[in-house]
Amino acid sequence: MLAAAAVRGQSNYVYNFTENQAIPAGNPVGLSFSTNLTGMSFGGSMSISNVTVSLDISGGFNGNLYAYLVGPDGAFAVLLNRVGVSSGNAFGYANSGFNITLNDLVNSGNVHSYQNDSPSYNGSGQLTGTWAADGKNIDPNSSPSAFDSALDTAGLLNLAGGNPDGLWTLFVADLASGPPSTIVSWGLDITTVPEPPALALAGLGGMAALLVCFRRRVGND
Repeated sequence: MLAAAAVRGQSNYVYNFTENQAIPAGNPVGLSFSTNLTGMSFGGSMSISNVTVSLDISGGFNGNLYAYLVGPDGAFAVLLNRVGVSSGNAFGYANSGFNITLNDLVNSGNVHSYQNDSPSYNGSGQLTGTWAADGKNIDPNSSPSAFDSALDTAGLLNLAGGNPDGLWTLFVADLASGPPSTIVSWGLDITTVPEPPALALAGLGGMAALLVCFRRRVGND
């Protein structure tokens, strides 16, 4: 009953942001992009069910990049963490850029190891397609072997259950010197559903209305 009600009450909000800013190479300070989004929670009666992120990053060396997203409640999702870095690849993947969608609910490979999952690239050499967020919540300067055992538990599903209204922040950094990367644009697709208490109250209200109607009908018979 609750699942059906949540599906009926869900809403989607899509936001796109054009940046066209170079990401400083070899600088962990990186770039932060913050936006205050409102009009989704309806006074706290709605919460986040799922978040999809789009990233358009051109040029550079993909294995150098580190990116995360912070939601209004402070929940944190690691989008990219030096993709490809492992005990067998200390520098990560050398492809140039991303034009991707990150969604943890789809049946696709994790972006951290995308070369193991038949990737496709556009004419500019950017990785394309839909992938699960990296989710490896470790220091991006950790030893390559640390990435082998790090779990992908800090993905976009970390944001579920939070308030969709408020400050959303994307952070991206290029952690090694080399060809520059540019963040062209990014976007959010936020799915909200009614909070369980709101659903419960709605259900109780409906049951009460049915009971009143039943009593009136019995009284009139």
